[in-house]
Amino acid sequence: MTEPLASRIRPKTLAEFIGQPHLVGSDKPLRVAIENQHRFSFILWGPPGCGKTTLARIYAAALNAPLVEISAVSAGKDDMRRAVAHPGTVLLIDEIHRFNKAQQDYLLPYVEDGTILLVGATTENPSFEIISPLLSRCRVFVLNELSEIEMSKIIDRTKIKIDKEAKDWLIAMANGDARQALTMIENTQGLYKKITVTNLKNALQSKHLRYDKLGEEHYNIISAFIKSMRAGNPDAALYYLARMVDSGEDPLFIARRMVVFASEDVASPTALVVANAVFRACETVGYPECQENLAAGAVYLSQAKKDRSAYTAYMAALADVKQYGNLPIPLKLRNAPTKLMKDLNYGKDYQMYKDPDLLPEELKGKKYYETKS
Repeated sequence: MTEPLASRIRPKTLAEFIGQPHLVGSDKPLRVAIENQHRFSFILWGPPGCGKTTLARIYAAALNAPLVEISAVSAGKDDMRRAVAHPGTVLLIDEIHRFNKAQQDYLLPYVEDGTILLVGATTENPSFEIISPLLSRCRVFVLNELSEIEMSKIIDRTKIKIDKEAKDWLIAMANGDARQALTMIENTQGLYKKITVTNLKNALQSKHLRYDKLGEEHYNIISAFIKSMRAGNPDAALYYLARMVDSGEDPLFIARRMVVFASEDVASPTALVVANAVFRACETVGYPECQENLAAGAVYLSQAKKDRSAYTAYMAALADVKQYGNLPIPLKLRNAPTKLMKDLNYGKDYQMYKDPDLLPEELKGKKYYETKS
């Protein structure tokens, strides 16, 4: 089996590494830690294809320590047990944000006592996705998207002939993701003798590239999922849900969109309860079990009666807020905790439970919410 191009040219030392000068430049923190063989756990937070896995491997090699690599997407309990069985191991967890709380809790004592050196790689903000006790025991390094110059240097390292126009187009398409750029080169090289813009485009159309969580397809599929539920079509909703999950989308992202949908589009407040329960279930059980929770929620929301009147009414009210600014609150609605405020008629003439005239003077008689018969 042929080794992928990205793997073949992967740097093995800091001298070969391209990018992240704020971390691995002269006297910068990660370089100093690696060169001094400093043993500690850390999180690498950055976009896809910016060098997280490569830096973890370079770190383990510098320590001359065994390296165990697991993916949080597919790792089970047995993988975790094997990883912590050998003291001094550097444990690289790709997409560590996909671990649920229980899985992260399991790692905590081993990180705390130094049994393992944890290196977590994530594209998501660790302060939201990593439990506080674990995060407090790790240093966080923020990696940046690779620049065009850095991308150009990485492409040059392949020694593959590619004209300037194609190279510029490739760099623009890859959007700072070196792995994606190298995959595109490899796919094109497998089909054509020359790497040109036309051949790159043709190769992209003939290959199923990875799901880009920041790209157009990400938004296309979540849009299709939401619109399928809005149309009351559970079959289509389940299909697009499966597309997202199978492609590596974060289940919590999907669950958040379902929570929003429940308030925007569904007539019953029970839908929000269900959607919140789905979100909590995804947080608790994690992937892959949470697929069942997402599917059940998608079917429920698809079949629920639809009504956007609350959302439409709120947006109309928000439009007036932006148009009119901070209109004075009617005196009868103002808080009156002191005698002076009461003397100024704060709170006077307010009719509890039945007062229909509560909007500012400029908006009197305005109707936002229309009840449906």
